[in-house]
Amino acid sequence: MRKAFLLVIAVYLFSCSTQKQQLVKIEMKTKYGSIIAELYPEKAPVTCANFIKYIKDNKFEGLNFYMVVRMDNQPNKKVKIEVIQGGLGVDEDEYSYPPIPHETTQKTGVLHKDGVISMARLEPGTASSEFFICIGDQPELDFGGARNPDGQGFAAFGKVIQGMDVVKQIQHLQDNSQSLINKVEIPFIRILE
Repeated sequence: MRKAFLLVIAVYLFSCSTQKQQLVKIEMKTKYGSIIAELYPEKAPVTCANFIKYIKDNKFEGLNFYMVVRMDNQPNKKVKIEVIQGGLGVDEDEYSYPPIPHETTQKTGVLHKDGVISMARLEPGTASSEFFICIGDQPELDFGGARNPDGQGFAAFGKVIQGMDVVKQIQHLQDNSQSLINKVEIPFIRILE
């Protein structure tokens, strides 16, 4: 009986330590408050490794949210979504690492649900430093979705677990054709221990 009890405890402790290793928590600080997210390196290893590398190598200096997509500011899109997008910006290529291979939601199982963080891209395999956060469920961004004509979707790799009120506040700031009139600076982004 005692051996069985010790075995149960050992299995429980092992599963707890394994679960802790599966998630990486990050904090993005803005003037509107902090956004805390968890990343899923076991589900999306390439995408998470890239994002974490940007953080650890201080490559995200100058990071900001610069685009907001709402139902009312995409009149010419047949398939509408709701997200905020951030990163170094499209003109910051000299600060970016090379693009990474595309990890589809079909491969990772991380779907574009409310609060999910995903990589922005043009063609599959072009994601580097730009990311977005979903507001509400966005299935058209998943593999097979119609938002991108290639049907490959976007590479989701984490989820906001605290601060969706901050995300929504940013989404409703004044924009000009989805570009924020005043970008929202992210003075620091860090990995939480």
